[in-house]
Amino acid sequence: MKTTKPHAVLLASPGMGHVIPAIELGKRLAGSHGFHVTLFVLEADAASVQSQFLNSPGSDATFLDVISLPTPDISGLVDPSAVFGIKILVMVRETIPTLRSRIAEMEYKPTALIVDFFGLDALPLGGELNMLTYIFIASNARFLSVALYFPTLDKDKEEEHTINKQPMVMPGCEPVRFEDTLEGFLDPNDQLYREFVPLGLVFPTADGIIVNTWDDMEPKTLKSLQDPKLMGRIARVPVYPIGPLSRPVDTSKTNHPILDWLNKQPDKSVLYISFGSGGSLSAKELTELAWGLEMSQQRFVWVVRPPVDGIAGTAYLSVNSGEIKDGTPDYLPEGFVSRTHERGLVISSWAPQAEILAHQAIGGFITHCGWNSILESVVSGVPMIAWPLFAEQKMNATLLNEELGIALRSKILPSEGVIAREEIEALVRKIMVEEEGCEMRKKVKKLKDTAVESLSCDGGESLSRITEECKQYRLEQQVSCMARGA
Repeated sequence: MKTTKPHAVLLASPGMGHVIPAIELGKRLAGSHGFHVTLFVLEADAASVQSQFLNSPGSDATFLDVISLPTPDISGLVDPSAVFGIKILVMVRETIPTLRSRIAEMEYKPTALIVDFFGLDALPLGGELNMLTYIFIASNARFLSVALYFPTLDKDKEEEHTINKQPMVMPGCEPVRFEDTLEGFLDPNDQLYREFVPLGLVFPTADGIIVNTWDDMEPKTLKSLQDPKLMGRIARVPVYPIGPLSRPVDTSKTNHPILDWLNKQPDKSVLYISFGSGGSLSAKELTELAWGLEMSQQRFVWVVRPPVDGIAGTAYLSVNSGEIKDGTPDYLPEGFVSRTHERGLVISSWAPQAEILAHQAIGGFITHCGWNSILESVVSGVPMIAWPLFAEQKMNATLLNEELGIALRSKILPSEGVIAREEIEALVRKIMVEEEGCEMRKKVKKLKDTAVESLSCDGGESLSRITEECKQYRLEQQVSCMARGA
């Protein structure tokens, strides 16, 4: 307790969508706000995307004290067929006793504990171990608002939304359409509902909520969350926008075969396709997407994995390995790779997405609408084709398409049926070579400028306020320690 330098402990849930923003938040706290930062992550298979990223030179995890916690065996606690969200929640919950002991053993006692949405069960450790507590929403303000508001609905209003399919109207926010509703809110008898809905009631027990967005990205929602007469009345604690948490990239300093290929392509001529570290398409969807790309006659880079016929997020916690070498994989149309090899690149291994999107050759992005991917696209000024799969991705797609005007999307949701190759061809051509794509590129460029400005502030006023709160708390801890010693 010899220094007033605050010590923040971050607990990151497994998966790239949680680990990457946790690292970026830790870097900002350590680099610009004088924190000592310890990041706890759950161990992953050495071949997993998460392990590959953490061990890669560009991860910047070396700037933090990263501690791996053993992944608990949840085989007797969760049905093997359970959705990945339940598995992550239980994994993190079962890790809390180990986390408690690791924190208690620390010589340099933490000032603050920061947990993400799946780690809310760890918040009581704040009271036990004398720490401030913050909830870190790696997604956006829209997701935060819905998670906060839904548990407060009475039964009639809930049924009006989930059964009668009427929009859910939140104070000061855009209404949430039934089609965009989180899967966990639809069936009160489902485990997902029983586990996730009550979590929204936990938010006011923290000392603050950190959210990975910025004012120009979600002005209306953030204003409501910070207004005590609107959503702020439900949050009841400060909401700190600190986004976009996106690491700076320099494609000239990154060596990768994909970037070598992109260097040979004209500016804004290549479409990048990726469904994140865990998104999966069915065999029919893969076939239609392949044909749509081929019919469009546009250049592309496609990160593809074998099909999964079932839940779209099945691959979220699985190992992603293997390379596409000679020939066409049996899950793509016969001869696809050979027919498109002059203008397309198909890969199945991990790809440096931030660097790819930042490359001058990229002119569009087909994305599953995970928040990390959206931020990387916006920061690079790349318009999108929204292809949401699960979780809050449908809400994100609506934000991009209807509110911000920086993404196209299909007339149908992937959950409603297979998007036909003809529509995929039309969407690709619109974004890459037609006027609509040009207009979206102008809009996303303006949003990029605000993102760059926010990035330059390293969390700005929000993280400065958190820093002062933590420094004051640590000073009080020191005074209390001295008083007890006296």
